[in-house]
Amino acid sequence: MEASTSLPNELFLSDTGFVSSTEFALRPLPVAALDDAAALLATAFENYPWTRWAVPAQDHTVRLTRLQCLYLQYAREHGIVLADADVTGVVALLPPDPPEPPTSMQQDVVALHGDRWEAVAGAVTPPPPTGSWTLETLGVDPRCRGRGLGASLVRAALDAVPADIPVALETSDPRNVRLYERCGFGLTATTHIPDGPTVVSMVHPAAT
Repeated sequence: MEASTSLPNELFLSDTGFVSSTEFALRPLPVAALDDAAALLATAFENYPWTRWAVPAQDHTVRLTRLQCLYLQYAREHGIVLADADVTGVVALLPPDPPEPPTSMQQDVVALHGDRWEAVAGAVTPPPPTGSWTLETLGVDPRCRGRGLGASLVRAALDAVPADIPVALETSDPRNVRLYERCGFGLTATTHIPDGPTVVSMVHPAAT
């Protein structure tokens, strides 16, 4: 299901974050904003434990921006990508069993990871629950944090998925765990990657 056909053009969400009460207009990410969204995520993940470990230090920002662009393009085609009007926050989800990425994309991903690819490919975490959607990425411009945008994006992502289907995610930043817990996710596993970050697996259960 493509983002452009799975949701109304805009979702107006009120979020009472730690700082203030704010309303955000969220929409499926238009293709014209793909580069802006990738640049935003590269900035948001600049010091993220997983990307610091997985993406070479040489040309790190360039590599990370390109990787984010590839992943967002794939998620737009096969899942859901939401952003606010100014693209200061982005969230992407994939459905269960999405198609295998094209060979050209896989080759680009391997090349961008450079000498880190072997370690990245060898990192193993528990699989998500059968039939679950996965929240693949969530990023907010560091200058816009503290307004509740991240929580609004997570809740919009959950609203976009049928309530009877669980949503899984992974994070390597302990600060993110509390945000996801506030949105109804529960911790299911903690994986210590050899010579790498600790990855926390979480699931938002299906409605009963």
